[in-house]
Amino acid sequence: MEVVEGPLLWAIYLTLAVIGLSIAGALLRVLWGPNLADRVVALDLVAYLAMGFLSAYAVLSGEETFIDVALVLGLLAFLGTVAVARYIERVRSGEALVDS
Repeated sequence: MEVVEGPLLWAIYLTLAVIGLSIAGALLRVLWGPNLADRVVALDLVAYLAMGFLSAYAVLSGEETFIDVALVLGLLAFLGTVAVARYIERVRSGEALVDS
């Protein structure tokens, strides 16, 4: 395990702070999005920002396990987005059962 120090340490701290603020902004969009599609895109953004956060934290801590977690999170986010997109498409075409 290699110790991170110097300018790289500050760059990682800055990266973690910026990604953290971006996640907070995207979560606000998830809560107050005007429609379902905007909320899905914002939730997808939160997942991918979390991947970046985990990757930067993996560099800071020296633990490779966080990279594996980030990859699994990316895969799950992609599959979830595809599933919700298919659901939205079926609702708009009238095929899905939706309580009105």
